[in-house]
Amino acid sequence: MKLVIANKLYSSWSMRPWLAMRALGIPFEEVVIPLRQTDSGPRILAHSPSGKVPALIDGEIVVWESLAIIEYLAERFPDKGVWPKTSAARAHARAISNEMHAGFMALRQNCPMNLAKKFASKAYGADVMANVARIEAIWAEARSRFGAGNGGPFLYGQFSAADAMYAPVVTRFETYQLPVSDATRAYMIAVMDHPAFRAWRSDALAEPRSWDLAGYEEGHVAVEAYPRTGA
Repeated sequence: MKLVIANKLYSSWSMRPWLAMRALGIPFEEVVIPLRQTDSGPRILAHSPSGKVPALIDGEIVVWESLAIIEYLAERFPDKGVWPKTSAARAHARAISNEMHAGFMALRQNCPMNLAKKFASKAYGADVMANVARIEAIWAEARSRFGAGNGGPFLYGQFSAADAMYAPVVTRFETYQLPVSDATRAYMIAVMDHPAFRAWRSDALAEPRSWDLAGYEEGHVAVEAYPRTGA
């Protein structure tokens, strides 16, 4: 299988299926197409009918959209634990993943994913903070109802597609130093310490500087920069 993705430094939607596949041991070849290059559009269209990434190619089958890819993987690899084991946990995990896929626009627009920098904490509008509060409530409920006692620090105990769907949110909370509870912070640390996440971040920091996107720091003050290894 091939997974076509964009810049690892910025592409939250690409991160989601990549993390799920890497964390759950599903083999694949990645194809990285950087955004906003002169040939980005045609190169993506050669793989994805929507003209967007990510896209999964499995022989003659092409699946685009992060959540559709994850559902395809759940069918294709039923023993990999893409979703939690019990029906109640699976239903909850699917619901919160769909909520992530469709919502939290204020957070996404005001705090785009950027793995290279950490920005000074600042006051955000009520809409952003409402998103933060809802996400914290989602994580707390998943942990209390399904995760606690299930053998791991993730939403449903073991790492699943739901954790992959919310991993870019973890990076936003970290990058923009949003105020969160101790329980939320503990979950964030677990995600950022996962080997799959560490591999993604390492690759992101090694991307060429010519791939950097303008406008990702507008309205924010950088207080920390992670070491870049890419030329």
